[in-house]
Amino acid sequence: MSSTVIIGAQWGDEGKGKTVDWLSERADVVVRFQGGHNAGHTLVIDDTVYKLRLLPSGIVRPNTLSIIGNGVVLNPWALLEEIEEIRNQNIVINENNLKIAENVPLNLPMIHGELDQARERAAGSSKIGTTGRGIGPTYEDKVGRRALRLCDLANPEALDNKIRRLLTHHNALRRGFNLKEYTINDIKIPLLEIAEKLLAHSCVLWELMNNLRNQKKKILYEGAQGTFLDIDHGTYPFVTSSNTVAGAAAHGSASGPNDVGYVLGVVKAYTTRVGSGPFPTELFDKTGEYIAERGHEFGTVTGRARRCGWFDAVAARQSAKLSGISGINITKLDVLDGLKTLKICTAYDLNGKKIDYLPADSDLAEQCAPIYEEMPGWSETTAGIRHFEKLPKPAQNYLRRIEGLVGSKLAVISTSPERNDTILLEDPFKE
Repeated sequence: MSSTVIIGAQWGDEGKGKTVDWLSERADVVVRFQGGHNAGHTLVIDDTVYKLRLLPSGIVRPNTLSIIGNGVVLNPWALLEEIEEIRNQNIVINENNLKIAENVPLNLPMIHGELDQARERAAGSSKIGTTGRGIGPTYEDKVGRRALRLCDLANPEALDNKIRRLLTHHNALRRGFNLKEYTINDIKIPLLEIAEKLLAHSCVLWELMNNLRNQKKKILYEGAQGTFLDIDHGTYPFVTSSNTVAGAAAHGSASGPNDVGYVLGVVKAYTTRVGSGPFPTELFDKTGEYIAERGHEFGTVTGRARRCGWFDAVAARQSAKLSGISGINITKLDVLDGLKTLKICTAYDLNGKKIDYLPADSDLAEQCAPIYEEMPGWSETTAGIRHFEKLPKPAQNYLRRIEGLVGSKLAVISTSPERNDTILLEDPFKE
């Protein structure tokens, strides 16, 4: 049995969706193990664009089982809407090719989304910069042992007490924000209206995963967001509310640590982030605008413009160590075509001291000034190239320098959004 974990090694939006889709052609199973519908993956297959939020990227591949793991927080209405959108693009989705962990926590827009948005409004200039979709409040309820879970919908008689426990907490918060308080039926009735559709996909995940491994299935673990949005290891508090590093793949998919194999860390050939928080290599000049325009740097889910900057080897190296990355996948190389000079951040200057890590304290991280190494760019196009030796020599040198600075093997290079415009140097599914 071989298995591969795909994680973002920057601040998310690295192009993981294409990589997952590309690898899922050889995978039997794709498991989404964390996050919610605040993060999305864009796939381009034969000129058709698929925008996914909760559905694992393997859903567009025939004969591939897609699983939403227990580490995800699931908005039922968002999922059902997404299923219909993808079905309208002639993709088959049913209870046979989509499974959902029975113990997945439910993200409720009327509870969690409204609280998320109220907090951001009240925070003013101190806001975190969330998507307002209630991901954080849902994880809070999970840890606070008051979340509703998918399995609860199978037992309507017991729902009242569970919703009452949830509302005891949330109605007190809503009073503080001058929001309307909810009754049990305000939550229960809408949930029961869609319960049957959701429960058709419910599964006992630990048992299913064990059976799949016994059948020697190739399993692809799909992460959302990126390392520096990890609740523990990211630029706290400007982070998401789940663990995005590779170690979360096991716990978020009812698996053991020995069940997770090759770790593929995805990075762009430059760096981006969405929302507030430290970003040492951010560009505020015409080069940043050039990268943003060529890279179409807008969020899949929110449409928010992404902040763009030079490749940060310090952050990428830290990601590699945090997740035990086996190989790196560099995406969007073609976006850099035409730039005469490229820069790579090799260290930071923190108040006159040279450091080689991103501090955990976000105030200190904000003060980190990048120390750059310059390299020549290339005028030729790299778009669509599928063999490393056919890349312009300066592009080869740039990629090899990143490999050396990050300290992980260069495994995959993406040269356009098209799935087949990919250079494979090391197979993540190797036995």
